[in-house]
Amino acid sequence: MISLTSPVKTRAHGWPAWAKLGGLCIATVILFLIESLILQLVIFGLVLGVLALPGVGFLKAALKPLRLLWPFLIVVGVWHLWTGEIAKGGVILLRLVSAVLIANVVTMTTRLSDMIDVVGRLARPFGRFGLRPEIMELSIALVIRLTPVLVLKGEGLADAWRARSRRRPGWRIVLPFTLLALDDAEQVAEALRARGGFTPIKD
Repeated sequence: MISLTSPVKTRAHGWPAWAKLGGLCIATVILFLIESLILQLVIFGLVLGVLALPGVGFLKAALKPLRLLWPFLIVVGVWHLWTGEIAKGGVILLRLVSAVLIANVVTMTTRLSDMIDVVGRLARPFGRFGLRPEIMELSIALVIRLTPVLVLKGEGLADAWRARSRRRPGWRIVLPFTLLALDDAEQVAEALRARGGFTPIKD
């Protein structure tokens, strides 16, 4: 397991999780309401400025997840260049990058247990409709914890391919990566079953 919490302590580490998650929701809505390229550029600059305040180490850690977005950024950028909607494409790209950076800051400055606790409280009223908050909490924890693990294993597969071939790995590692992910999922499921899993709901 890999912790996503930043080792660089900031003031945001002491803020309540519910406030940061609520702020993330509001910021995302605002980003999607703004259609001005200039305003999106200003917001992107402000986000970068805020990320730089705790230091270069924090800024680099916050920018690192953007490398996972480059295929989507390229596709969106090329499409809008092709259609001639350059300004609209710029708005979409800046909106996406800013939203990811803000979300990453929330993740880096909030303990996973605190985020799960907020989600559990919000989901608790829906228990009367059959929604089990503990299952949702565990699902969120697994996604947040295991995604970086899968990313590292995917990079390992790509490095192994490059060590044996001059061609780029590309789609050739999709199948082994899928099998690797399925194997990890099976191991996690077996571990959950060995620990009792979840008791079924009684009618």
